[in-house]
Amino acid sequence: MNATPTLTALADRLRATLGERAVLTGRDTDGYAADWRGAYRGEALAVVRPASTAEVAAVVTLCREAGASIVPQGGNTGMCGGGVPDASGTQVVLSLDRMRAVRAVDAANDALAVDAGVTLDAVQEAARANGRLFPLTLGSQGSCTIGGNVATNAGGAGVLRYGMMRDLVLGLEVVLPDGQVWDGMRALRKDNTGYDLKQLFIGSEGTLGVVTGAVLRVFPAVAARATVWVALSSVEAGVALLALLRRRAGARLAAYELVARTALDLVLAHGTGARDPFGEAHPWYGLVELEDADGEAALESIVESAVGEAFERDLVADAVVAGNAAQRAALWGLREGVSEAQNAVGPSLKHDVSVPISSLAAFAADADRAVEQVVPGVRRVTYGHVGDGNLHYNLSKPYGADDAAILAAADALTAAVYDAVARHGGSISAEHGLGRTKAAAAAAYKDPVELALMRRLKSALDPDGLMNPGVLLS
Repeated sequence: MNATPTLTALADRLRATLGERAVLTGRDTDGYAADWRGAYRGEALAVVRPASTAEVAAVVTLCREAGASIVPQGGNTGMCGGGVPDASGTQVVLSLDRMRAVRAVDAANDALAVDAGVTLDAVQEAARANGRLFPLTLGSQGSCTIGGNVATNAGGAGVLRYGMMRDLVLGLEVVLPDGQVWDGMRALRKDNTGYDLKQLFIGSEGTLGVVTGAVLRVFPAVAARATVWVALSSVEAGVALLALLRRRAGARLAAYELVARTALDLVLAHGTGARDPFGEAHPWYGLVELEDADGEAALESIVESAVGEAFERDLVADAVVAGNAAQRAALWGLREGVSEAQNAVGPSLKHDVSVPISSLAAFAADADRAVEQVVPGVRRVTYGHVGDGNLHYNLSKPYGADDAAILAAADALTAAVYDAVARHGGSISAEHGLGRTKAAAAAAYKDPVELALMRRLKSALDPDGLMNPGVLLS
């Protein structure tokens, strides 16, 4: 640890302010100093666990006075290392895991106010208890927190109908880098009185302040769902099916996921109880979900019509409709189990990218050629959200190869993917954020004017550079 006497004394001051149990040091910080994948591990000067917005403000003020940088942390489920400290031993991890109150439910206004440390599962349950739906769904929803979802502008499978976190937030409460509290907890759909400040903090990954509360949009509860797993011959067929579904289902189309056979093979091999819905293998699969407030009959008619047309146009080769909740969960398990199944076969390179929907097929083919030239036989574990152009273009070592084969070529493989993204007018981060993993790459691929504006905003709000340094902006 390279802590100065001032930083060493900071832990004592934090204990005096928050109490002994709210400040962790030494080995007690281990669970907060590494990400869930084990890809990032640092060393924290201390982990502080405030229980209120006032305590967060006090922590930020004390850290600023001591010159200590702060790493805000939610559920620590991120994919890019944005919520863990570096190896210097001088950073304070500010965990929101004690701030778990549902502050208010306004069913008539379709709004829900919560602390930032509330888990996504808990928010969904609070909405259900009031006859409402909070539509964000993630594989980590039992652990991830609303503050982290806001900070990374989380996406998930429901973006097609409901949008990303940016579209689901009405108001925010934020502790600024100077310790002031901005109270923007307004549950308004219209507020045309100047800059929409909340949008600065959504997706900012803790680099502009600490989100301590949020007012969220909720929706009427869904009366019926129809879930369909389809076999596709190509990405082109998958994109064409999207257009058909939008025409047939309209706003009822809630989710449309794409899964490559390579990805499904991993789930079938390593997922508990996973079963192939079809008797033969197909190159690609689609997972379609429709929602309706009017009951199942309307959905059944739409599904029958849309799938029938898809067969006639040779867009799908086979299809199965979930007949009950257990079958629906099994189909979603095939999609949601990909990331964990990929981890079972060794190190993987995660690429969360987006391109225009019209370019999905061309990008996938382009990227496939590019990575094959770097590492022949590299496995493309591709899956993602067709409806918003977001693919998780992940890579695993070739069959029979050892881990060194992909680790040695990691930089070259990532560059090949990112270059393909750039050629097709895309983004190197669609929903996972930049964190530490992609900060330098973003600087290389973003427009210089755009990057300069981001740096100017950072400097204006955090002139001392103490909020999550090294994350988002390199």
